[in-house]
Amino acid sequence: MKIVIAPDSFKESLSALGVANAIEAGFKRVFPDAQYCKVPMADGGEGTVQAMVDATQGEIISLQVTGPEGTPVNAHYGIINQDAQTATAVIEMAAASGLDYVERANRNPMLMTSYGTGELIKDALDRGIKHIILGLGGSATNDAGAGMAQALGFTLLTAQNKPICYGALGLTELAKIDNTSAHPLLARCKIEVACDVDNPLCGPNGASAVFGPQKGADEQMVTELDAALAHFAKVVCATHSLTTTTELAEFPGAGAAGGMGYGVMTLLNAKLKPGVDIVIDTVKLADAIADADLVITGEGRMDSQTLGGKTPMGVLQQGIHQDVPVIGIAGCFGDGAELILAQGMTAIFPIIPSLAPLDDILANAHDNLANTAQNIAAIYQLSLSK
Repeated sequence: MKIVIAPDSFKESLSALGVANAIEAGFKRVFPDAQYCKVPMADGGEGTVQAMVDATQGEIISLQVTGPEGTPVNAHYGIINQDAQTATAVIEMAAASGLDYVERANRNPMLMTSYGTGELIKDALDRGIKHIILGLGGSATNDAGAGMAQALGFTLLTAQNKPICYGALGLTELAKIDNTSAHPLLARCKIEVACDVDNPLCGPNGASAVFGPQKGADEQMVTELDAALAHFAKVVCATHSLTTTTELAEFPGAGAAGGMGYGVMTLLNAKLKPGVDIVIDTVKLADAIADADLVITGEGRMDSQTLGGKTPMGVLQQGIHQDVPVIGIAGCFGDGAELILAQGMTAIFPIIPSLAPLDDILANAHDNLANTAQNIAAIYQLSLSK
């Protein structure tokens, strides 16, 4: 019997590998001789680097970069498939330009820069990497990737031929983008962007209006941020020679991570894809499931948002395609969790055995997961005996 365990992380509690280990421990109490294949998963958001490194026995690269406020922060990214021809860098924008780096009182997206994300990309390019997966999400910035571009050698100038300042504030003064000094290895690097939002760059559903308030923007600032992004798009279309059109500003995902989606598409010729699809392809989940008898997936909370491209749904689709049953495990359920069953998942189980303080629940996640997995295994064993 082969059981594939392919969960996401349980936020603030266990990594994806930690979740998989706990599920395996519970199942082994019932099926000690089964073959277990653990495939840590992610959907392009927080935890993607660790999950993909764990799934492929990759390497974590740590370095100091420029944080969103322009001060040094300690960041990291992963390198997987480390053969010289197939090595891939996995980068999370939040690791360098994340909102968590900024104290709540200091949050001002007019001033925050994505420069550090560019430094992570540059480090990967300097190592000869020809394939980069960039996860968007959790950013403090609203600069459309201008800071990232500066770190990669793009020259962003005012009308007086002076470098623009950091943040969306700099975009308001932008007159010209020159890519002649851009990193020479960018042209040969394939960049895939894990993006799970479909917001355009500007407008009522754009980056500033939807995500600006959580980054510290008030109503007036949202208007200013939106105008800055619109101006950036105008300058991009007018001055740089790579393939780009004004229509890209309306492309689903252009508004992701404060307009970073638009920036990487236009300046780096990157392709936006659902994050879970990128992870599934990279860790070769389909191959793991091909001869499996059962698949277990999960995430910290299952609710209606799970249906929108989260890890359990990506794993479920792989199971359905290969006619392998999929069972889900969650830390807890929210509104709409039952809709997951309607999509074809065999069953879903929460792990919390009783009401308890959140800190206790998080601390006991491993044991609760293992116990729940044991119960699932016992039920599965009963079904086999029929």
